[in-house]
Amino acid sequence: MREWWREFAGLVLPVSCGGCGRPRTELCAACGSALGGRSPRRVRPSPEPPGLPVVHAAAPYENAVRALLLSHKERGALALAGPLGDALAAAVRAGPAWSGRGGPLLLVPVPSARRSTAARGHDPVRRLARASAAALRRSGTPARVLPVLRQRRRVADQAGLRAAERRANLAGALEAVPGAERLLASGPVVLVDDLLTTGSTLAEAARAVGPALPRTGGFPPPRAVVVAASPSAFGINRN
Repeated sequence: MREWWREFAGLVLPVSCGGCGRPRTELCAACGSALGGRSPRRVRPSPEPPGLPVVHAAAPYENAVRALLLSHKERGALALAGPLGDALAAAVRAGPAWSGRGGPLLLVPVPSARRSTAARGHDPVRRLARASAAALRRSGTPARVLPVLRQRRRVADQAGLRAAERRANLAGALEAVPGAERLLASGPVVLVDDLLTTGSTLAEAARAVGPALPRTGGFPPPRAVVVAASPSAFGINRN
């Protein structure tokens, strides 16, 4: 019900840019350029956590991009899922090309905690994954969303934790749902999150999905995409 109300309110209430607050537009040209005006690149945090897959990001997490992600995630600006999903799709395309002959790209969103989803009224990463898959299909790349990861235990709030503390906090926190092996046998896996800071979350997601991946089939190793990465990680482009 809360998600339905937010969708309805977005149609009838005055809107403002989620990046800068400019009225009468959900995304102004300047903030749209900050989100999609750069070429996506490979990003790496420092230190890099063990098990982190190759990650591509669309933009650095600062200024307008930071505000856009927070507007979508925390303030219910659900219409921003479209442009944020487009940015994610661009990050997907920045990685190895996939023809789709062996199956569609499988976008696996990093799961949100149930309490966070309940508080926000939506799952922001899953919504962005769906928008990204739609953008990829429109451009001719077969893609579908497979939410096959779930939290197996509660974790502490990550805010204020250092990299090593985040790794310890997240270790063993995720698992694949029953039947994931069958679902993941149909194409290459791309892990999806909204943001990369220390890389601990994506490293844990890669660990959790690993046992469910097919041992044969010729698919490349899982990789990951995010809308944004910390400016320092975005600046390290060691391809």
